[in-house]
Parts: sequence; structure tokens; C-alpha cells
Amino acid sequence: MNEIANIRNDYRKMSLASADLLPDPVRQFTLWLQQAIGAGEREPTAMCLSTITTDNKPDARIVLLKDVTNNGFVFFTNYESSKGIQLSRNPWASLTFFWPGMERQVRITGKISKTDAQTSDDYFQSRPADSRAAAWLSPQSKPVNEEWIEAGRREVAEKKVSSIDSRPPHWGGFILMPESIEFWQGGANRLHDRLKYSRGSEGWKIVRLAP
Repeated sequence: MNEIANIRNDYRKMSLASADLLPDPVRQFTLWLQQAIGAGEREPTAMCLSTITTDNKPDARIVLLKDVTNNGFVFFTNYESSKGIQLSRNPWASLTFFWPGMERQVRITGKISKTDAQTSDDYFQSRPADSRAAAWLSPQSKPVNEEWIEAGRREVAEKKVSSIDSRPPHWGGFILMPESIEFWQGGANRLHDRLKYSRGSEGWKIVRLAP
């Protein structure tokens, strides 16, 4: 345990001031995302999606951001998966991005709704054939055995799934409309910069938070 306790890094690459931020947090996020991609972050679109279970417990997993629009942050999944069921019952969730190479983190909280059918259809058609087949085949989050996994892999590899070119009715997009977005920049001596946007009746308000 002492070895774990002694793991630490001192962040000194950059700082973040209120004057550095754009008035619109979605545009500010897009700027940071582009910088993360340009800096060669390994999985710049990976985000931790946190939801609430039916018995009011937190649940989290990594998913991939697929679009950023003026309305929010878009990802795609099986609507009958654990996260899909949880979001249908409680549409509030949070997203967390971490870009260690740039010593940055972004935390986003907001309300989630399904994207329109055309958006889901268009993205589904853009996926590779094996990904489309897997979306049809997998009963995501449901118990399966080892034999099912091996058979499923063969079926996907051989593209034997019916209706592979059409989107399954249980699969599609979600969009999170942000209510708050916090930008975190690692700072020296654990004095990190934390600037949080909150949506109000008059637009976005920015406050600095203690590290």
C-alpha cells in the first residue's frame, strides 16, 4: 500500500485563468478536445459516463464521444443495456474526460435524451460492418457464457447477422445537454485551477473553485 500512497505527480505544464476561457463552455470544450487530439492523447474522446441505478446507486463506465453540437454531447449505445435502462428511468448523468498528457480534466453534468432517429441511422451506417453486426447480435449487459462469446465472435466475423445494414430498434444515440461544465487544469503544489460554468436564466456563469 505504501508504494501506491507514494505515487504522485506535480503538474506544472499550464495554468488556467478566467480570462483564458470562451464565453460558451461547449466551444471551450471543443477547443480543449482539438488540443488533446493535436497533442496525441491516446483516447481523446473517451469519457466516463456516470448514471444512477434503479436502486439509487452510482454506476460508471467508459464510452466514446461521437459528436459535440450546440445542444450537447452525443454518444451511441444499446438502449436495452444497463446504462440505457438507467437513463430511461433517470435522465440525469455526468461525463468526465481526462487528458493526462495535458494535465486536464473536464466534468460535465446535464440531462440526457435520445437523439432523433435520423442521427442514429446516419451514425449506424457509418460504422464498420463488424460493428453493425455486433450491435444486432449482443444482448448488452445481459449474462452470457463463454460458448456464446466464441459463437458470437464467429458470427460477427462471418457477417451472418440478419439485417446488418439497418439499425436495430434497440440501438441508437443519446445527447447530454449540459447544466454545468468544469474545466480542471493541473497546477503546481496541488493548487489546481478549477473553473466551472453553470447555466442560469441569463446564460452561463463562471466561478473559480478551490482546488
